[in-house]
Amino acid sequence: MYRFSNTVIGFLNLFTLLASIPIIGAGLWMARSSTTCENFLQTPLLVIGFVVLVVSLAGFIGACFHVACALWLYLVVMLFLIAALMGLTIFGFGVTSKGGGVEVPGRVYKEYHLQDYSPWLRKRIQDPRYWNTIRGCIMGSKTCEKLATWTPLDYMQRDMSPIQSGCCKPPTACTYNVATMMMTQDPDCYRWNNAPNLLCYECDSCKAGVLEDIRGNWHKLSVLTVTMLVLLIGIYSIGCCAFRNTRRAETDYPYAENRMTKVRPRWDYHCWRWLHDRREQLY
Repeated sequence: MYRFSNTVIGFLNLFTLLASIPIIGAGLWMARSSTTCENFLQTPLLVIGFVVLVVSLAGFIGACFHVACALWLYLVVMLFLIAALMGLTIFGFGVTSKGGGVEVPGRVYKEYHLQDYSPWLRKRIQDPRYWNTIRGCIMGSKTCEKLATWTPLDYMQRDMSPIQSGCCKPPTACTYNVATMMMTQDPDCYRWNNAPNLLCYECDSCKAGVLEDIRGNWHKLSVLTVTMLVLLIGIYSIGCCAFRNTRRAETDYPYAENRMTKVRPRWDYHCWRWLHDRREQLY
């Protein structure tokens, strides 16, 4: 059982090392794609893939070949990864805690309002740099084309995704007859346009629908992020044991000064021995 932790860390890092290859491959494949949605994801995939590759390689070499400095680097990077993932998880729950749809009387679908979401998300989604990318992504996915053949009865009986509800139609309360055009209505009612490349893509309801979609996806991924966090903490604990075993393999001085098994101990043993001798002289 003395080398069990080293063996476990070696196998785990070999597995993650092999798993990083398809992640990097997916990022490189997306870099060649012309679809806006896929290009939007290529940088995070490449960064995650290369970080996992380097960390797994350091952990595998350190555990299997008893290289203490490689294991030390592995543990330091793992600590930063755990802290980053923990911060990302807490931050994600914080910014996605607000929101949700509003029931529409007589309809199955819900409608979404931008003011119901966190200020940080609203600020990001209203930035033209982000919104132009997301808008192009929605148009490229042809989400609204699926509603082109719907009849008025379909709008009464069928459900919609948050993006379809916010981007592909005006708010349900909008009226466009002459008698009511002068009345005060939701500003999105005046942003709506029948043109397929306009629709309600500039409406606040469309931005709210995107935020609701992000919110739903984050809550689905929260189970995975929490599981990954627990797994990383467990691997880190085993890695600490493997690091201790590797140091003991180089010098056994923690057990006693007369139990040295190496002819040429490490430099830190000489420092420890010098401090021990100085203490003996003083007392």
